[in-house]
Amino acid sequence: MPERQKRVTLKDVADYCGLSRSLVAFIISNSGYRNSTPENRRKVAEAVKALNYRTNTAARELRARKSSTIGVAMPMSGTGIYGNMALELQREIKKRCLIVIAGDRGLAGGYNSNVFKSVQPMLEEGSVCVLPIGKRTVDFFARNGIEMLTTEFAEAASVSVSDCFTISNLITKGYLNGQYDEVSVVYTRFVSMLTQTPAHDVLLPLEKLEGKAETGVRQLVLYEPSPSAVYDAIVPNYIAGMIYGAMCESVASELGARRTAMDAASKNASEMIDDLSLRYNRARQGAITQEITEIVAGAEH
Repeated sequence: MPERQKRVTLKDVADYCGLSRSLVAFIISNSGYRNSTPENRRKVAEAVKALNYRTNTAARELRARKSSTIGVAMPMSGTGIYGNMALELQREIKKRCLIVIAGDRGLAGGYNSNVFKSVQPMLEEGSVCVLPIGKRTVDFFARNGIEMLTTEFAEAASVSVSDCFTISNLITKGYLNGQYDEVSVVYTRFVSMLTQTPAHDVLLPLEKLEGKAETGVRQLVLYEPSPSAVYDAIVPNYIAGMIYGAMCESVASELGARRTAMDAASKNASEMIDDLSLRYNRARQGAITQEITEIVAGAEH
């Protein structure tokens, strides 16, 4: 039976870099000890890397009587389905699923029509199914004969945060089952009260995240649980958050567009009233002048 490798301790690190054990402990825990000079931190980092030292997280948390471990309550599942979904390479896109957000009513200028115009090219590219949010959205896709996953969220004003989680679970299950190969959300991004622009964000598949590897003492940090378990918990919540954010942007954009449209309508109505009042006064003055002329002409005869 092979001999078990001896665990590297804090004392071994201190002996390797020629510093006291307490100073090494302060540097590794990043406690801001006053003698923690850049040179000492460099020595400790080199020793940690050379000896392949790993902190005893359980012992540290037991001594401090507190834990930095984050627990996530979720249904028991060891398959890592969302982790696989998030980490998989982008597959060939044969069918798209579009979450399209528009309003329930009109009188909002080009708010609804601009969203539908931005969606039109996507409908012509290939096979598409939609999840409409808003009465105008349901009516538009029903008229055009587009496949709809559900019309449960036809009233945009009543969509809540919990509904966004329901939508997230619905579309992620469909993506995992291979019903479609890409999921996007089409909404209106709020720029200002006068400017709102249609937007298109891809939700699935997730883009590959690339970052610079950390070096030095921060490499000692241990992350629990596994990446797959973290993805299983985060991905549905992330997508739900993206959908809710798009809903908030769309609602703000609709209010801004409706305010602008109603302000323009009020100005047009005021101008029309002024014009009609002027015409009425001219006609009335003309009628009075005509009556006076007739009376004077009759008196002369």
